[in-house]
Amino acid sequence: MKKGRYIRQSSKNQTNLRQLAKVHPDEILYIDVISGSVPFAERPEGKKLIDAVEASEIDYITFHDLSRAGRSTVDVLTTLNYFQSKSVIVKIDNLGLESIIEGKVNPIFNLITTVLSEIYSLERTTLLERQAEGIHQAKLKGGVYLGRQEGTTDSPELTLSKHKRVVKTIKTNPTLSLRQIAKLSSESDYKVSANTVKKVKSLLDNTKFVKQ
Repeated sequence: MKKGRYIRQSSKNQTNLRQLAKVHPDEILYIDVISGSVPFAERPEGKKLIDAVEASEIDYITFHDLSRAGRSTVDVLTTLNYFQSKSVIVKIDNLGLESIIEGKVNPIFNLITTVLSEIYSLERTTLLERQAEGIHQAKLKGGVYLGRQEGTTDSPELTLSKHKRVVKTIKTNPTLSLRQIAKLSSESDYKVSANTVKKVKSLLDNTKFVKQ
């Protein structure tokens, strides 16, 4: 059996790549450093993996998580159906499922991956709707939204909304250290680190919200 493992990550981490090679010595690694919004078949390493399947060089593919196979329901299912049509076994690590068992298509695999891919797609749509609403509210308040701050996952509006206690503490105690602000902001149901305080302070000072 000729094994391949597909990995997609957003940033290049050489240490992480070396570690992956050590952990999976019996697999050929296909690692894309690319946005998940790019369809699987258009990703450089995704293309290489497809070429390897076409050349009969790979007949077993592992994904750690179903979302690595694509972003939308259509993309995920198109990718999985393609591999299935080539009699390539696909394993989703965190589900513990394989697409083909003893030479037969696993109906449970198809059912669960279809449902989960739809859920992932719905979650992304909901997140985008929330971000759009946050941008709209920022503009109504007299701000100009210029995009997400580099290095963050959430939009600035969503981050500030999540950490309202930190924002309040910073505004009322601007001279305190990051650790002191973190301590004042934390409660039994809400713990915050100095790094989070630093991120919030940066957002508050950032020119991504430019007053008109």
